Amino acid sequence: MAMELFGIAAGQLGLFISFGLLIGTLFGFFGMGGSFLVTPALLVMGYDSTTAVGSGLAFVFGTSVIAALRHRDHGQVDYKLGLMFIVGMTAGIEVGKGVVYYLKALGFADLVVSISYIGLLAIVGLLMLRDARTESSDDDGSALAEKFQSIKIPPMVSIKGGTKVSLWVTLAMAFAIGILSGFLGVGGGFLLMPAMMYGLGVPAAVAVGTDVFQITASGAFGAFTYAQSGALDLTIVLPLLAGSAMGARIGAGATALVNEDDITEYFAAMLLAGSAAVASRNLGNAYDMGVFNQLSKVLIFGSALLVSGAVIWASIQSIREDEPAESVHAAD
Repeated sequence: MAMELFGIAAGQLGLFISFGLLIGTLFGFFGMGGSFLVTPALLVMGYDSTTAVGSGLAFVFGTSVIAALRHRDHGQVDYKLGLMFIVGMTAGIEVGKGVVYYLKALGFADLVVSISYIGLLAIVGLLMLRDARTESSDDDGSALAEKFQSIKIPPMVSIKGGTKVSLWVTLAMAFAIGILSGFLGVGGGFLLMPAMMYGLGVPAAVAVGTDVFQITASGAFGAFTYAQSGALDLTIVLPLLAGSAMGARIGAGATALVNEDDITEYFAAMLLAGSAAVASRNLGNAYDMGVFNQLSKVLIFGSALLVSGAVIWASIQSIREDEPAESVHAAD
C-alpha cells in the first residue's frame, strides 16, 4: 500500500511539489510563464474540468502573491493600470465561470475547455515564436499599441512608459481576458502580458510586474468562486504552492539578471508543447491508446523542466559574465 501524507500518495505529493517549483520559477520570470500549465496538467492527470480550473486558479493566487512582492521591490508594478485590469477581469471571470458550469450541465465542458486550450496556446505560441524570429516584431507591436492609444474615449489615464490610454478601452480588454481566465482556469497572464505590451505599449518589465500584481486579485476572486462550489482540491493546491514559493522567488530575481528575449523562443515552444499535450490526451481518450496519454504527460512536465532550466542557466551565465568585469574593476 502506497504511503500517504495529507490524504495524497507520497509519489504524487513529490510530483506536485516539484512541478510547483518549476511553475513558480516560470511564473516569477515571465509573469505569465507557468500558471497556464497547471490546469492542462491536471486535465492530463485525469481530474475533471471544474476541479482542474478551480485548483488552477487557487494555485495562481498563491504564487502571484509571492512573485508580486519581488517585482514590487524592483519597481516593476503600475498599480493604476493593475487596478483597472482587476476590475475588468473580476467581472469577466464570473462570466467565464458561468460558461464552464453551463457547458458542464450539457456534458461538453471537458471537451470545450480542452479544445480552447489547444487553440489558444497554439496561437499565442506561434505568434511569440514569429516575433522572436522576426526583427520587425517591435514595429508591429508599436503600430498595434498606437491604434489602441488613438481611441480617445475619456477619461484618459497615464500609465508607466509615458503613454495615455482610455479607461474604457482598458476595461474592455480586461473584461475579455477575464472571461477566458474564468473559463480556462488561468490567471490570464499568458494573454494579459502580450495585451499590455502590444495593445497598450507598456514596457516589458512593467508588463510582467503589473500582470503579476493584478493576478493576485483576479486569482483570489476566481479561486473563491470555485471554492464556494466545492471545485477546489487542497491536496492539489498546497503541495503545488509549497514548491512554487521557492520557484517564484528564483524566477522574479532572474528578471533583474536575464533579458527575456533570450528565452522567448523556449517559452513559445512551451506554449506549443502545452497545446500538443492536451491534444495528445484527447486522442488517447478518444481511441483508448495509452501511448498518447503518456506522451501528454511528457510534453507538459518536460516543457516546464526545459524552460525553467533555461531561465536558471541563463541567470547563472549572466552572473558569471559579470564576475570577470567586477574583478577587473577591483584590480584597477
